[in-house]
Amino acid sequence: MHLENKKILVTGADGFIGSHLVETLVLQGYSVKAFVYYNSFNSWGWLDTLPKEILSKVEIFSGNITDPNGVRTAVKGVDIIFHLAALIAIPYSYHSPDSYVDTNIKGTLNVLQAAKELGVEKVLVTSTSEVYGTALYVPIDEKHPKQGQSPYSATKIGADFLSDSFFRSFNLPVTIVRPFNTFGPRQSARAVIPTIITQLLAGKEEIKLGALHPTRDLLYVKDTVNGFIQIALSDKTIGEEINIATQSEISIGELANLIIQKINPKARVITDDIRLRPAKSEVERLYGSNEKIHTLTNWKQQYSFTDAISETIEWFKLSSNLSQYKTDIYNV
Repeated sequence: MHLENKKILVTGADGFIGSHLVETLVLQGYSVKAFVYYNSFNSWGWLDTLPKEILSKVEIFSGNITDPNGVRTAVKGVDIIFHLAALIAIPYSYHSPDSYVDTNIKGTLNVLQAAKELGVEKVLVTSTSEVYGTALYVPIDEKHPKQGQSPYSATKIGADFLSDSFFRSFNLPVTIVRPFNTFGPRQSARAVIPTIITQLLAGKEEIKLGALHPTRDLLYVKDTVNGFIQIALSDKTIGEEINIATQSEISIGELANLIIQKINPKARVITDDIRLRPAKSEVERLYGSNEKIHTLTNWKQQYSFTDAISETIEWFKLSSNLSQYKTDIYNV
C-alpha cells in the first residue's frame, strides 16, 4: 500500500508513541491528522514539544475517543488510521477498571465502527505484549495464548478480539500491531526506564523500584514507529496480528544496574512495596518473536539497546524535559 496522497489519522497522537509516529510521518512527507485528548488547557500533550515547522503541517482534532460522534467526525475524509489512543498504566487499572473498558474497548469500537461506515482503507489497532501475560514459551509468537493478568491487559485483549471480529464479520481491513516494551524520549514515568533515569538525574542514590526479576523485551520507540509504518505499507498485513519485538530480554534488575552505571554508579536499588504488582498479576517474562514482521514487511531493528538507552538518557538530561517529571512521587 502506498501512503502518498493519503490522509492519515493518528489517535493518541498526544502521547508517547503517538507523538513520535506523527513526527516521523510528517518528516516522511505524509498528510497527518492528529486526534488529541480534549482538555480545557488546550494542551496537545507531547505534540506541543515538536518543532513549529513540523507541528504546522499537522491537522489537530481535539476530542475524546470514548465519544462515537467525535470519533466519526475525526474519521471523515481519512484513508488510514493508526489507532493508539488508550489507557495504559497497569496500577491505575486495578482501581479504575471502568475507565479502561470505556477507553480501550469502547474507544476501539468507536474507531472500528467509524472506519466501517466511512470506508477507511486500512486500520492499524495498537495492542500490547501484556496481552500474552507471563510467557508460556519463548520467543512469544502471535499464536501464544492471551492471558488477562491485569484489568489493563484484559481490556486490550477485548479490543484485539473486537478488531479481529470486524475483519471477519465486515471485511474491514484491520491489522493488530503488538509492540513489546517500547521506551525512549517522552515516555511517562509510569514506565520503568523513565522511573530509573529521572530518579538518578534528580540526584537520588536510593532508586525505588518494584520487582527486579521479571524480564522484558525492550524496543526503542523509533524502531516501534518504523514497525507501524512498515506494517501500514505492506499489502500482506491485513487481518493479521503482528509483534514488533527485538527477540531478546533483560531483567528489570539488570536494566537498573546498567542505567545506574551510566549515570551514578554509587546509587543502589531498593524495593518499594507500593510498586509491586499482586503476585498473580505480575508478568514474569516477556520475550517476543519478530519472525512474522520480518516475513510480512521490510522492518528491521535499527537501534542497538546501548545506543537507544544513551539517546534516551541524553533527552532526559535536558532540564526542560526533566522538569516535566515528578521524581519524588510514585507515578501510577
